[in-house]
Amino acid sequence: MERENKTRHHILIVEDDATLAQGLCRALQNEDLETISCGTLREAETILSKRQGTEEKFALMVLDVNLPDGNGLDFLQKVKKEYDINVIILTANDMETDIVTGLELGADDYITKPFSLAVLRARVALQLRRVKERRQSPAAEMILGEYRFDFMHMKFYHGTEQVELSKTEQRLLHILVENRGITVPRERLFEYIWSEGEEFVEENALSVTVKRLRDKLDAQEIIKTVYGIGYTWVMQ
Repeated sequence: MERENKTRHHILIVEDDATLAQGLCRALQNEDLETISCGTLREAETILSKRQGTEEKFALMVLDVNLPDGNGLDFLQKVKKEYDINVIILTANDMETDIVTGLELGADDYITKPFSLAVLRARVALQLRRVKERRQSPAAEMILGEYRFDFMHMKFYHGTEQVELSKTEQRLLHILVENRGITVPRERLFEYIWSEGEEFVEENALSVTVKRLRDKLDAQEIIKTVYGIGYTWVMQ
């Protein structure tokens, strides 16, 4: 199975100046990056919630502070609690206290208007690199029912028994438990598990890896097949 190991990122721009929002979309969008804009916090929350837990969830939000239906800084706090997303504040508020407040409330970067598109592109690229690194890094130790998974030290337990997993099985387990309760499509699993230069992978490689992982963890009722789509780890 031949694949291109590209990740398509999704950015939400929350800006009530429609002309500026359209300009930002045009400036940032490319074949690896989709941009969507909206002008209110209510619209932003609806869009974020619809994409949460899907392949098209947002990696980054560019957020204005002064919006028609509320303060972007209040929304920032809510977003950082509920979503795995980086946030760049984009605003005319250029006082030092405003910038410090935004960063203290969880913003990953703060850009004041007027700004250079070149600078914005560079800062967006930096945030997307950070998102990619975070999503690909091993999770901290997880305890899920009778299982304990320490991805950092590559130690995996079912009850008191340590289970030896191959690197491929570890990658499969990692993406499933990080997205537990969500069906992960086969194509995404292929791209995540075999992303280190393999140009050709047999179609049945994933099915074989899933079976081995189920058997080793005695997880036949926990790693579920969603026929025609992919697999899901059902234990929360």
